[in-house]
Amino acid sequence: MDTFLEARGLKKRFGAIEAVAGVDLVVARGEVVGFLGPNGAGKTTTMRMVTGFLEPDAGTVRVHGHDLAADPLHAKAAIGYLPEGAPVWPDMRVRDFLRFVAEIRGLCGAERDERLEEVVHLVHLKPVLGQTLETLSKGFRRRVGLAQALVHDPPVLILDEPTDGLDPNQKFEVRELIRRMGEEKAIVLSTHILEEVEAVCTRAVIVNRGRVVFDGTPAELEAKAPADVTRNRLDHVFRQLTTSEVEAA
Repeated sequence: MDTFLEARGLKKRFGAIEAVAGVDLVVARGEVVGFLGPNGAGKTTTMRMVTGFLEPDAGTVRVHGHDLAADPLHAKAAIGYLPEGAPVWPDMRVRDFLRFVAEIRGLCGAERDERLEEVVHLVHLKPVLGQTLETLSKGFRRRVGLAQALVHDPPVLILDEPTDGLDPNQKFEVRELIRRMGEEKAIVLSTHILEEVEAVCTRAVIVNRGRVVFDGTPAELEAKAPADVTRNRLDHVFRQLTTSEVEAA
C-alpha cells in the first residue's frame, strides 16, 4: 500500500508539560485510523502538528510524498482538516463560505461549482446553503466543517471528532461517508466513541500521556481483553491502556 501520511518522532512541550513525547503515525491509502486517547493524551496536539497548524519541537511529517517542513504548500494542499470545534466565520452564509474555501484551495469556474455541488450532496447541506453559519445547529456547523475539509478532494483527511454534535441518523451517514472515502484516501479519525472505531476504522492507534500505547486492528485491540470479559470488551481494554503506566504496545 502507498503511504500517504508518515509522522515520525513527533514531540511537543508547552512549558513544563510534555504534551507529545515521540509519536509515530503512519497511514496508507485505504486505511481509516481511529486516533484515540483520554482528554489531555496529546491527540489534538498531534493532529495540529501533522497538519502544519503547530510546529513540532522534534520529528518529521511527510504528506503524500511531500515533507511538511521543506515543502509546506504542497504538503498542506494534500490535506483536508476538520479541526476541533470546526471554526468558521459566523456571519457568512454557508454557500459563500464553501465557495470561499474552494477558491482558496485553487478551484475556480465550472470545476469549483461542480465540486461544491458534489460536496453539498455528500454532506447533505442543501437545506441550509442560504443560512448564516451562526444560525446553524451544532450538527449542521459540524457538517459544514466536514464539507470544507472535503472540498478539494484531498488524498489525506485529518478529522477531529467528525460526528460530534450529530444526531444518530447524521452519525450513521457521516460514518458511511468516511468508510467509502477510506477506500481511496488515508484518513485519521479522532473520536471518543469506541463503537465508531468498530464501525469505521481499519486500525486503531491509542495514545496516553503523549505516547502511543497501542497500534493495531480493532480486532487485535478487542483480543487484549481477558476471556472473562464478555461485554464492552473495547471499553475494557481502552480503560486498561489509558489508566495504567505508559508502555509501548
